[in-house]
Amino acid sequence: MQMSKKKLAALLIAAFVAGGAVTTGLDIISGGTSRSADKDFEKFEQIYKYIDSTYYEEPDMEKLMDGAYKGFVDALDDPYSSYMTKKEYESWMTNIESEYSGVGITFSMDMDGNYVVVGVTKDSPAEAAGIKAGDILLKVDGKTYDDMDIFATAIRGEEGTVVKLTYSRDDKEKTVSITREKIVQHSVYDEMLDDETAYIAISSFIENTADDFSKALKKVEEKGAEKLILDLRNNGGGLLTTCIDVADEFLDEGIVVYVEGRTGKREDYSAKDGKTNIETVVLVNENSASAAEILAAALQDNGYELVGKTTFGKGVIQSTAELKDGSALKWTIMQYFSPKGNVINKKGVTPDHEVDIPENGEKDTQLEKAKELLK
Repeated sequence: MQMSKKKLAALLIAAFVAGGAVTTGLDIISGGTSRSADKDFEKFEQIYKYIDSTYYEEPDMEKLMDGAYKGFVDALDDPYSSYMTKKEYESWMTNIESEYSGVGITFSMDMDGNYVVVGVTKDSPAEAAGIKAGDILLKVDGKTYDDMDIFATAIRGEEGTVVKLTYSRDDKEKTVSITREKIVQHSVYDEMLDDETAYIAISSFIENTADDFSKALKKVEEKGAEKLILDLRNNGGGLLTTCIDVADEFLDEGIVVYVEGRTGKREDYSAKDGKTNIETVVLVNENSASAAEILAAALQDNGYELVGKTTFGKGVIQSTAELKDGSALKWTIMQYFSPKGNVINKKGVTPDHEVDIPENGEKDTQLEKAKELLK
């Protein structure tokens, strides 16, 4: 099954992966492995025969095999790799390839396997229901899901239908009923804080983000802005290509990020020559993830100061392959590195100025620190 560029872009966003590769078969596998598959699966074959022939009840072998496949991938201890049954994969692909409605949240999985909300779309049903960045999603319509993408698929559905989300905040569970809507994302917001200081926030990296950001930057420059606060807080990531285009506004010719897999083969993503001269400070927090971390790391490596909290730590790429029986494997194939070679995954990006926001939230101390640095 071939995908259009538009569908591929949608898939990358829906999968909450910055720059993830998508395949329709095992065409990217070559060269074999250093181990003998026959020897590795000899023990499994023995177990299979014992269960199949002598278990005291007739076993559901299809269910057992699906469990074996899931367990095999789960043993990687990688929250971003998973096996999907044919039914799960078909449901996932159907939601990705067609128009759908949702509630307006972006989430990622932390290293403990929790589904953490990293962004809530402004004026969305989720915002109206009181869901906030940092909340941990637990159930959809009373059901739990081991796979992040299947969990996301369960949240989406037909416009006007109701979904029940159970989440946790401060160790307290709450369930809310939310009516799905068509979500219109506006990922760039700008304003002038004073005569010479501009503020631009990017909430996610979607297809039109780079164009919208370029327009916003030009607008504030025409208004006389000489200083800029770039806010990447609660940005759950999105498209790598869009992130590179935004980075290009701040960097001269050079590497924005590079990726490497197990073989050590490296692929660079670079900016072109020419950048804005506006003095910029960048805001990040623990909910800045994936593409937002890539941009933050690239700017930091090139001398821009970061203010806030250490970022989420999602810096890997997944590939998805449809198997012969219609099931699918999603697995991590590469990881990102900053221009100076710093690892993002599991570590995040540490700001130059670590600033907490008070629990009462009455004052944005991170924003105030950024203003102070620009004086």
